[in-house]
Amino acid sequence: MSKVFEVPLYPYRRSADQDAATPVRHPVVVVGAGPVGLALAIDLALQDVPVVVLDENDKVSWGSRAICFAKRPLEILDRLGCGDPMVDKGVVWNLGKVYFDERQVFGFNLLPEQGHKRPAFINLQQYYLEQFLVERVRQLQAEGKPVELRGGNKVLDVKQDAAGAELTVGTPEGPYQLEADWVVACDGAASPIRTLLGLDFTGRVFEDNFLIADVVMEAKFPTERWFWFDPPFNRGQSALLHKQPDNVWRIDFQLGWDIDRDAELKPENIDRRLRAMLGDEISYELEWSSIYTFQCRRMDRFREGRVVFAGDSAHQVSPFGARGANSGLQDTDNLAWKLKLILDGKSPVTFIDSYDLERVHGADENILNSSRSTDFITPKSEISRIFRDAVLDLSERYEATRPMVNSGRLSVPCTYDGSPLNGPDCDRMPQRTRPGSPMVDAPVPGGWLLDQLGSRFYLLTIDQDAPDRIKVEGVTAKRLALSLVDDADSYLAQRYLGEAGSAVYLVRPDQHVAARWDHFDETAVKMALLTAIGR
Repeated sequence: MSKVFEVPLYPYRRSADQDAATPVRHPVVVVGAGPVGLALAIDLALQDVPVVVLDENDKVSWGSRAICFAKRPLEILDRLGCGDPMVDKGVVWNLGKVYFDERQVFGFNLLPEQGHKRPAFINLQQYYLEQFLVERVRQLQAEGKPVELRGGNKVLDVKQDAAGAELTVGTPEGPYQLEADWVVACDGAASPIRTLLGLDFTGRVFEDNFLIADVVMEAKFPTERWFWFDPPFNRGQSALLHKQPDNVWRIDFQLGWDIDRDAELKPENIDRRLRAMLGDEISYELEWSSIYTFQCRRMDRFREGRVVFAGDSAHQVSPFGARGANSGLQDTDNLAWKLKLILDGKSPVTFIDSYDLERVHGADENILNSSRSTDFITPKSEISRIFRDAVLDLSERYEATRPMVNSGRLSVPCTYDGSPLNGPDCDRMPQRTRPGSPMVDAPVPGGWLLDQLGSRFYLLTIDQDAPDRIKVEGVTAKRLALSLVDDADSYLAQRYLGEAGSAVYLVRPDQHVAARWDHFDETAVKMALLTAIGR
């Protein structure tokens, strides 16, 4: 059994700020050292933005919690320098199966095409991700990057004005004050920062409960996602099985709404459910258990003055679909470069509103998909159940009904259609790489496309001449020149050219497409770059 979550990784140490005569001011203070807060801190530090992370805890989360990490967040973690340990430790999977009663009604492949560095998903306990992120922070500190992680530091109060915020921070040695140009609340679904500011969620709480059981056992199940509707071992409900590293298996049991939570969490009752599913012959050890209720909610806005919200503090979705931690990492991916430009004086303060607009769009997309999944998994009327069961029956024989089966629409990257940061488009190119969309990886000379696009603006040219750099208002787009002369049928051509013979892409620091053309036009590129930085 893994004991990673029992080891203090960032114990309390007195900081110089606690002895200062007046509150010390920092450009960015991140509240919360979970995956979202740590990822944001790493992203900022890599761009030389000084950042302090405050967390009342001193170790990684207890229990596996988030376990499914999708391709796009893995690509984000690659940019942050944490992708390899994630994939090396994680359980890679692309296949899923759906069962109705005891019958498999269909299977699916989440990454049916080749030419990608990362798989569709890996399964990895959240405490490992947090450990890798803390280790990356330590590595950056050793390199002299401006990042500090303070355990045992709990935010007690927040006051703000138009120029920044003042925090009162509690420690084992008493409280102190510090100031920040920007505060980013990554402090989870119960977000004390949100409460201190008198803010709340709006949305739906679904009348159902699920039991999570992380079980350590030797089992011969394949490395796939298995989901059951109305299985013999949990009649009238559903169940889910996932494999994690260290022979840990995540098992979810739907319980219904009117339950005794304390009774359901008793070891003997969990054992009864596990034995009904696994049989009496399997030996197992229960590592962690919890009960959760489906919630699909978000804040009305993700910015309140100089305080910005990211991850679970800003939005919540039901776990089926793996849209929680994955969307939180996409929040930080969107936010870090915008804070960098604002702090450097290259974008106006109002540029932060584009984070709110784009990530509210992402949250609404996740909430819509998660709500639909929940309605299908837990029908609330007899008519809904009859319809759901008919779809499952038909899906075994008729391919046309399979898209209607919804055991959790799994996380996909968000495209910011309609964003005010988007520039011109070329309709001769593939839809999947239109403005607002994340760049799609592809093999290129020397490795992989996304590995050559760091945390800055790039001008990707494919068989087009252009200057090595384009610069406006102090912001530079560096050229990445590629050619398809000898490989016209490559993945790069399929994903970026379409019917065009050549291409020019302006790429944002978060690896989303800002604009694209089938030829180079310096004036058009400069105008698109100005648009992308909120100018």
